[in-house]
Amino acid sequence: MYIDELIDVKNINISLGEMSKDEVINELVGLFHKNGYIDSVVDYTTAIGKREAEISTAVGYGVAIPHAQNQSVKKATIGILRNLSGIQWGTEKVNLVFMIAAEKDASDEHLKMLSKISTFLMDDVFRAKLLVAGSTKEIYDVLLQEDQKKEAENDLTKVEADAGKYLIGISACMTGIAHTFMAAEALSNEAKQRGMRVKIQTNGSTGIENQLTKKDVAEANAIVVAHDVKVDTTIFGDKTFVDVPVKKAISDAGSMIDKALSESQNNHVQAVVSDQDDADTEDDLTMGGKFARAFYTHVMSGVSYMIPFVVVGGIFIAISFMFGIYASNPDSSQYNIWAAFFNEIGGNSAFKLYVPVLAGFISWSIADKAGLAPGMIGGMMAVNGGSGFLGGMVAGFLGGYVTRFIVKRTRKIPHTYQGLVSVLFTPLLATFIVGFVMFFVLNTPMSELINLMTGWLKSMNGTNAAIMGAILAAMMASDMGGPINKTASAFGLAMFASKIYGPSAALMVGGMVPPLGIALATLLFKNKFTIQEREAGKANWVLGASFITEGAIPFAAGDPLHIIPANIVGSAVGGALCMAFGITLQAPHGGIFVIPIACNHPILYIGCILAGTVVTATILGFTKKSLTKEQMRAEMAGGII
Repeated sequence: MYIDELIDVKNINISLGEMSKDEVINELVGLFHKNGYIDSVVDYTTAIGKREAEISTAVGYGVAIPHAQNQSVKKATIGILRNLSGIQWGTEKVNLVFMIAAEKDASDEHLKMLSKISTFLMDDVFRAKLLVAGSTKEIYDVLLQEDQKKEAENDLTKVEADAGKYLIGISACMTGIAHTFMAAEALSNEAKQRGMRVKIQTNGSTGIENQLTKKDVAEANAIVVAHDVKVDTTIFGDKTFVDVPVKKAISDAGSMIDKALSESQNNHVQAVVSDQDDADTEDDLTMGGKFARAFYTHVMSGVSYMIPFVVVGGIFIAISFMFGIYASNPDSSQYNIWAAFFNEIGGNSAFKLYVPVLAGFISWSIADKAGLAPGMIGGMMAVNGGSGFLGGMVAGFLGGYVTRFIVKRTRKIPHTYQGLVSVLFTPLLATFIVGFVMFFVLNTPMSELINLMTGWLKSMNGTNAAIMGAILAAMMASDMGGPINKTASAFGLAMFASKIYGPSAALMVGGMVPPLGIALATLLFKNKFTIQEREAGKANWVLGASFITEGAIPFAAGDPLHIIPANIVGSAVGGALCMAFGITLQAPHGGIFVIPIACNHPILYIGCILAGTVVTATILGFTKKSLTKEQMRAEMAGGII
């Protein structure tokens, strides 16, 4: 966070006449209320008065910093009043007053930034610039310049301190495509800017690349593991590492590297989760946010291994339908040997495997190799018993945690018998428990639930279908690969398992529209995008057509208030049209390449995608600000914005 996010030029006042302390407080509090930063003048004034009663906030150098955290504050801000006549503040006279307003539950980041202003004021030259500034705008500019100067000094210090150090890490996302390599690139770029050596192993869709070695681990000064699926970290031994979601590494690589360096210096002998205040091990992931993080990781691990089966199965089934809806049935007059061949691969093989694979690798994520058999067998029972995708998820978690419990309880068995226990006793007992629960307890009620949901979705048409399509597509576009996006994808896969293919079509619209809409906007509204953004927009045509939503992420990160709403609205429009028209898609991934063979109305479907694309681009054209004159001049001169 930077100073310009906390200081509003409208909250700056230059006073010429004599003023009392109370008049200054009332003036600044009045500005906060007028400009929408606080709800209640009375509440905040009372809070300031209470703080002043404890001890004067005059800090010397002719400066006072009254401050308060209060429930009336809607948004943290800093107000400034300059009075050259001097204001009596307790026993001192001051010329500069900085009033700090912080929310009742202000984050550490806010509080650190709010305290930052105090360090600036110790600089004689900085204070002199504020005292001679001719307008509130000049005061604002002086603050921004000082902030930029300090940031540059900090960056230089950081580079000097980190130069020559060695950063290693692992990145892995659900699909092993975009986020995996974006996280690796973000960490690598940040490390190189600091003069560090860097090696990030990527666990991508085609396997492990840039694999870490024991020599890398021995030489490493910092380790970052960015993942949404389970990764093998045994190579790190007892070395500490920072463990974060992939998107955290993409959006805040600098902080992750800082934390990794700090933890390494502290010699903590356990993993550190970056979004928790304290370190935790896998065994502690049982409550609150820790459990949610573990749950998400385990599910994504299963889904990442399942996706190829779903995609392959869906495409082969769609190809078989090209010969006729009943062409794979030997008793039908439409029967065709090739249709039967493709249906055998897709429907009778791949589709019967993907729920067991989901369950097996959820269980593997929890209990390692020992959990694979109980989870996969439980997943197959879910398929046979009719509980499908949801039953498979339950079987995966049940298999994983039951196996892990058994493994813990058998650790003290003599080493001589450990091999027999791990190969025979553990999988046998865990599979019996999972099978018993699935057969006698879960399959029947869950299959009934699936049937109810399936019947409800099949009955959807018109407005109800449009609303469902809009919601699913909007969820896909909202965080572009984050938890909301993954939740929508999981729902779509559950429906896919029940042979409901409408949601899959809406979800793909939601993933294709953001990069395509941005690409179109960079073409139609060039005055709103820099040269670099327009060049990136060209790549988004290919990414969007390939159903790789991540092409929109750099734009959303740079201007979230305009890009994200436009993406959501455009995707929602496309998704609503898609389901309202009864469009289905039997391949949940692949973009333009699978539409001709997996969609029941390919031309109409492409029209829905284009409609959403145009809506997103149009919204950006109306809402996104044009480049400033300074930016335009830099563009003309070939400068870098």
